[in-house]
Amino acid sequence: MIEFTRITKRYRGRTALDDVSFTVPSGSVTGFLGPNGAGKTTAMRILLGHARATSGTATVLGSRYAELHNPGRHVGSLLDAGAVHPGRTGRETLRLAARMMGVPIPHVDEVLDRVGLTRREGTTRVRGYSLGMRQRLGIAQALLGEPRVLVLDEPANGLDPQGIVWLRTLVRSLADDGCAVLLSSHLLHEVEQVADRIVMIGNGRVLAAGSTRELAAGHGLEHLYFQLTTPTDRSAA
Repeated sequence: MIEFTRITKRYRGRTALDDVSFTVPSGSVTGFLGPNGAGKTTAMRILLGHARATSGTATVLGSRYAELHNPGRHVGSLLDAGAVHPGRTGRETLRLAARMMGVPIPHVDEVLDRVGLTRREGTTRVRGYSLGMRQRLGIAQALLGEPRVLVLDEPANGLDPQGIVWLRTLVRSLADDGCAVLLSSHLLHEVEQVADRIVMIGNGRVLAAGSTRELAAGHGLEHLYFQLTTPTDRSAA
């Protein structure tokens, strides 16, 4: 389970997140939906200990991320698929992560297979990867420790239509197995295809939250999202 409680983040007098609160239950997918610059990545970075909140708390499995022992075994994350050493192969990248987490090395080939990277691609240096391949490698690294929580920031970027369907199926199966999945996106259609719950954010504020069915039954998801993507929201921090 993930819980954000009244998170506010200010940068040099500018408010990036304003009193953000929501939860991501175990066994579910929560779509974190908003235009680029709405504050989604900032919230995820605070959750994972990459940034500090000005006020409020963010916890995962009841603790702050930094307080977890061997956090990669509890929380898998993908924030930036480009943050990988380009001179290493995909398999080398995962083997290094496996050693750091204490994961059996044979599990590396298992997760490569699971994300659809072939043995040949696994032995290719990351500098030769397409964006879609880097995304798959990042997802493989997130899954390596068999975590109970997944935090994925725009994981569909660079994937072709077949890859997007694969991702949707993977995320759904992980949630059905009990994982708590926080999935950010600026694409309404992709979120509503897989999410049990949706949190809509704009200008650093939560503007709507609830089950996908509840939000669709109200004003409608498209209407709510249209309100988020007005020109004033596009200039959000």
